[in-house]
Amino acid sequence: MADLRINLAGIESPNPFWLASAPPTNSGYQVQRAFEAGWGGAVWKTLGDPILNVSSRFAAVSFNGQKVAGFNNIELITDRPLEVNLKEMYETKKKFPDHAIIASLMVEPKQEKWHEIVKRVEDVGVDGLELNFGCPHGMAERGMGAASGQVPSLVEKQTYWAKEVAKTPVIVKLTPNITDITATAEAAVSGGADAISMINTINSLAGVDIDTWNTIPHVGGKGAHGGYCGPAVKPIALHMVGECARNQQIPIPISGIGGISDWKSAVEFMLMGATGVQVCTAAMHHGFRIVEDMIDGLNHYLDEKGIASVMDIVGKSVHKYSDWGDLDLNYKVVAQINNDLCIKCNKCHIACEDTSHQCIDMLKGQDGVGYLKVREEDCVGCNLCSIVCPVDGAIEMVEVNRDLQPMTWNERQAVIGSAALQAEVFGK
Repeated sequence: MADLRINLAGIESPNPFWLASAPPTNSGYQVQRAFEAGWGGAVWKTLGDPILNVSSRFAAVSFNGQKVAGFNNIELITDRPLEVNLKEMYETKKKFPDHAIIASLMVEPKQEKWHEIVKRVEDVGVDGLELNFGCPHGMAERGMGAASGQVPSLVEKQTYWAKEVAKTPVIVKLTPNITDITATAEAAVSGGADAISMINTINSLAGVDIDTWNTIPHVGGKGAHGGYCGPAVKPIALHMVGECARNQQIPIPISGIGGISDWKSAVEFMLMGATGVQVCTAAMHHGFRIVEDMIDGLNHYLDEKGIASVMDIVGKSVHKYSDWGDLDLNYKVVAQINNDLCIKCNKCHIACEDTSHQCIDMLKGQDGVGYLKVREEDCVGCNLCSIVCPVDGAIEMVEVNRDLQPMTWNERQAVIGSAALQAEVFGK
């Protein structure tokens, strides 16, 4: 069995699967149940000054028969007294000393406020701190959460204030509700952060009831934007993790968050630079026991790859993630249809004919039986046909033109620019 232990900025846990700061980590009872199920760590639901939550507060987006493809909430930070949370954190750490307990914190952007809460939380023996600069609703209206997380100078300043007194590693949780997440990640680094976590939830409205015209969810007929998470946000989160992991100005570990629902998605995040992952929606959908499948799947994957430690896969795909201008313009794939597997649904033909490049022909063989064939000379390799095909393996994207030398847009522009300059200087 592979070694699943991780070390994120000095925080150790028996495996990379942590529960994110959210309803599943609202109490000692829940966190202890999670640890008993096998979770390696938990980020306690965000602590701060007393608040009042609303009812109702959750909504989900289902798509094509899949329940909870996306999840929306308008819940705020913990509504339980700080003293109660601290007592339960102390008891939980004492009972599970080898599991990581991270305290998520959110207070007003005042130095004394950060000093006070950091000291009080660290006194109960937590393994690290996560500064919540991402909550997009409720708290943001009070100048906290995303309101701070969208301003690099505030991220840097508040990180610095926490680090002034912190004795444990400080993780900064970033909001995705910003044009360029690397700007705030770099600010966290400048403030002394030991690690960053991303992404927090995305501004969203889950839906509108077309019979009552109420928003979903609504509170007595009124609605507000909430935070979006779940499998639907995974591509956005994966992109942002990759952008920070490949940025030389962000040389600190990353805790990946956003749509992680099984061991495969966890591996994707780790390959793209995350040292560990945090999970929320999947646990809320299926319960804490899903971590058993995650652990088993990750173990089998590493064993099949001959990899001794899960830490050995961290960042292995980062060098493959680049800018569009660095992509090879001479690389080409074309679609090939395996008519032995094709079920003649014609979805590929329809998609190509109506919305792509009209390169799939409907033909008839000598026996009069219809079949589909790709005109490879007209195929641009867009992948659409293979995406809409309902049968795995019926359409394969095959590499062609292997003899052409690689050429990127950046290289092409450099040649064109050089030629234009020579023509301007010597061509007259």
